[in-house]
Amino acid sequence: MGATLHICITCRAGLDLIEGEPCAGARVHEAIAALPLPEGVVVKPVECLSACKNGASVALSGPGRWSYIYGPVSETDAAVILKGAAAYAQTPDGIVPWRERPGLFRKNVIARLPALETK
Repeated sequence: MGATLHICITCRAGLDLIEGEPCAGARVHEAIAALPLPEGVVVKPVECLSACKNGASVALSGPGRWSYIYGPVSETDAAVILKGAAAYAQTPDGIVPWRERPGLFRKNVIARLPALETK
């Protein structure tokens, strides 16, 4: 099945940048990149998910599946984000049963988008 985990690497989470320091989104990406990826999950850094007022954000998508945007997230959430991505990757439609979602994914949904038709 598989899933793509998009990580906004330009999000500053509403904070001023400190020279030489990575922004909030880049820190999330770095933390996730340092962990082993679950089977079927591909990470793709993106420049903007247009969820700026919600802080750093990530999105999950896959062919023929619902897509989700989650935020705010931080680098301390990296393992939880990957746990949620792994559960998403195992679904045929992108809908992980509520009780099987990590708390971060239950409480921090910014948007849910219907699957594109593949026929």
